[in-house]
Amino acid sequence: MVASVKPFLMFQGRKAEEAMDFYASLFPNCAIDEIVRYGPGEAGPEGTVMVARFHIGDQSILCIDSPVTHAFTFTPSFSLFVECESEAQIREIYATLSEGGEELMALGDHGFSREFAWVTDRFGVSWQLNLK
Repeated sequence: MVASVKPFLMFQGRKAEEAMDFYASLFPNCAIDEIVRYGPGEAGPEGTVMVARFHIGDQSILCIDSPVTHAFTFTPSFSLFVECESEAQIREIYATLSEGGEELMALGDHGFSREFAWVTDRFGVSWQLNLK
């Protein structure tokens, strides 16, 4: 038996809290639940995120500021799938997430959905947006 499974986002530098604040400002049902920071003499730079938990709707997501520099980042092959309630909502989320990011599939009718988009935000996190 597994207790739980959650997406885990590993940011480089001091980006985890900035990303969580960005998501909390964008999604009406998003909040930061907990932040544990590195203290003096610990593995990561003091004040950076050792581990944090936030949620969007009923999905809990973990994240950190990696104290280790690595040659990889996020990949679009793993994405967060968001079902939007209205055309106005999907357009707002699409525009905000796309700003400073990359459009993988433009917002539009792709046959399988009358309104769908796939974007990578300015932090490198991949999002699929779908009109419910």
